[in-house]
Amino acid sequence: MLDPRPTAVVRWKLHARTTPVVFAFFMASIMAMLMCLVITAANAGIDGQFPARVLSAYCLAMPTAFCCVLVVRPLVMRLVALTVHPH
Repeated sequence: MLDPRPTAVVRWKLHARTTPVVFAFFMASIMAMLMCLVITAANAGIDGQFPARVLSAYCLAMPTAFCCVLVVRPLVMRLVALTVHPH
């Protein structure tokens, strides 16, 4: 028979101390893909080779963007603190 008790869903999450790295990963991944799509379309047009060219560009852009986000994050946090009132 079926068990009438609800089963708890266990969600795996990283520790809060990894927030800067996780943020950098997602930000870099999304921005690098968007930039690769736009720049590849502008430079080479959209044809049958477009997806391959985008992925080729992304292989270089994503790690570069990830490192850049990690490096500039402290500066951006300071600039935000200078321009935004705290609660």
